[in-house]
Amino acid sequence: MTGAQVTGAERPLQIGNASGFYGDRFDAVREMLTGGPLDVLTGDYLAELTMLILGRDRQKDPRLGYAKTFLRQLEEGLGLAVERGVKLVTNAGGLNPAGLADAIRELSERVGVPVRVAHVEGDDLVGREWGGGVLTANAYLGGAGIAACLRGGAQVVVTGRVTDAALVSGPAAAHFGWAADDYDRLAGAVVAGHVLECGTQATGGNYAFFGELGDVRRPGFPLAEIHPDGSAVITKHPGTGGAVTVGTVTAQLLYETAGARYLGPDVTARLDTVRLTGAGPDRVRIDGVRGEAPPATAKVGLTRMGGWRNEVVFVLTGLDIEAKAALVRGQLEDALARAGSRPREVTWSLARTDHGDAAVQEEASALLRLVVRDADPEVVGRAVSGAAVELALASYPGFHVTAPPGKGAPYGVFEAAYVPVGDVRQVAVLPDGERVEIPPGSGPVAAREPAAVAAELPVPLPEGPTRRAPLGAVAGARSGDKGGSANVGVWVRTDRAWRWLAHELKVAGFRQLLPEAGELEVRREVLPNLRALNFTVEGLLGAGVASQARFDPQAKALGEWLRSRHVEIPEVLL
Repeated sequence: MTGAQVTGAERPLQIGNASGFYGDRFDAVREMLTGGPLDVLTGDYLAELTMLILGRDRQKDPRLGYAKTFLRQLEEGLGLAVERGVKLVTNAGGLNPAGLADAIRELSERVGVPVRVAHVEGDDLVGREWGGGVLTANAYLGGAGIAACLRGGAQVVVTGRVTDAALVSGPAAAHFGWAADDYDRLAGAVVAGHVLECGTQATGGNYAFFGELGDVRRPGFPLAEIHPDGSAVITKHPGTGGAVTVGTVTAQLLYETAGARYLGPDVTARLDTVRLTGAGPDRVRIDGVRGEAPPATAKVGLTRMGGWRNEVVFVLTGLDIEAKAALVRGQLEDALARAGSRPREVTWSLARTDHGDAAVQEEASALLRLVVRDADPEVVGRAVSGAAVELALASYPGFHVTAPPGKGAPYGVFEAAYVPVGDVRQVAVLPDGERVEIPPGSGPVAAREPAAVAAELPVPLPEGPTRRAPLGAVAGARSGDKGGSANVGVWVRTDRAWRWLAHELKVAGFRQLLPEAGELEVRREVLPNLRALNFTVEGLLGAGVASQARFDPQAKALGEWLRSRHVEIPEVLL
C-alpha cells in the first residue's frame, strides 16, 4: 500500500473480515486467508461489554487488556498472511494496543515469521475526570491512524477503540490515497465497513428470511471489493456457506444504527443515499453513498462497575400459575423484609411459556424470574439465595428452580460521553517506532438534503381486502443495542410493500406492537433507498448490555418479536 493516487482502472482492494466479536469462530482467520485472494484481513473484537471484560483483565494484570484470542489465531495465521501478502488490521488491542503489538513481535520471532507491526493509540482517556467508578474510558477513533500505519509499511496494524467501520475505511484511504475531505469516498468505505464488521451477519447469519437462503449452518465470512470511487461489492469466498443478497446486506446496514446520518470520526455517511443492487450470485454492489464532514465532538464510551446482581428463576408447572407466582413472590418478599436485607432493586417477571394440557412437562411450565441488585454483594448473595432455598419444601406445589441460587455477580454499566475532537490525540506508532500524530477531523459543514421520503414514491398504496397476519410475513427486521438504547430496522422487498410499510408503521403503531416501548422515547427514520424504517427506542436497555436490565439485554431478538406481532396486511402483499 503506497498511498499514491490511482486510476479508475486499478483493480478493487479486497478487504475481508474474520471476526465480528470477541469469541467469534476461531478458524475464521485461516479460512479467510486460504479461501481466496485478499489484500487486507480485518478482525473486530470489541463491543461495550468487551471493554468492561478487558477492563477487569487490566485490573488484575496491567500487561493485559487485549483480546488474547487473536494471538492464538496468529500462531498459524501470521505465516499464512505473510506468505500471501495479506495485511492484518484489528482492534484486538482493546485497552492495550502497544502490549498486543509487542506480543505479536514476540510471536513473530518464536514462529520464525518476520513481520512489521504498528499500532494506533490515543483512544484511552481513563485518566480524565469522569466521576467515580470509571473502569474504562475510550474515544472512538477513525481510520486515519490505521492509514498512516499502512503507509508506513506495516503488515500488521493493531488498534484500541476505533469505530468498527474504520477497520475498512482506514486501509481503503491508505491504498487509494484519499484525502481527509474525500467524504463521498470515505462514506462509501464506511458503509462497506459497517456491512463487514459483524462477520457472518452479512452472509446469512441471524437473517430474518433464513429459510430462503439454502444452507446457512456455517456461513462464510464476508469480504468487500472496494473501488477507487468508494463504491464496493460485498461478496464471500467461493464455496463457503450462507449467501450474500440484497436482503442480507440490507439487514446488516440497519443493524445498530440510529438514523439516516451515520456519524463517525472521519466522515458522516448518509445511509439515505445508499443504493444496493445485485451484481451476480453472492455479489451485491453498494454505490451512491454521500458523505458529510464528521461531527465536531468525539464519542467516548465509559464503563463502570454498577454493583452486584443475582437471579433466581422459579419453575411453575400446570394449574394456577398466577396464584403460584403470587405465593412464592409474597413468601420471598416477606423473608427479605424480616431479615432487613431487601436489595436496592427487586424485579419480578413472569414468562407464560406454559400450554394447557401439554404432552411434555416443560411445555406445561412457566418461568418466574427474580432479579436483585445492590451495591453490597452480601445483600444480593446469601441473603437472597438462602431465602429462596428455604422455600423448597414450603411453597407452591411442584417447587423447583432452573439452577441452584448463587452468590451473585458484579455487573457493569455503559455511558456515552462526548468531548471536542481536539481533545483526542490519535497517534500512529509505525513499525520503526516513529510516532505520527493524526490531526483531528475538520468539523461540520453544511448538511446535504435528505433523500426522497416515502410520500414521494410513485407506487400507489395497495388496495383491497386485508388479512390479520404477522408483520414478518412481509417484513424483515434486525435489532441490536446502542448503549442503553435499542434500534430496530424493518425492511421490505418490493416497492408496493414499502409504500404500505412506510405509511402504516408509524411510532404510535410501533408502540402498540411493542408495549415495552410505550413510555419511552421512540424515533423513526425513513430510508427509502433501502425500503426500510429504523426505530430507536431510548432507554430500553437501562445502562447497557452489562447491566442486564431485561430478558434480552442486547435487544438482539427485539426485531423478531416485532415481526411476530399481528397486523392488518393487504392480501395482495401476502
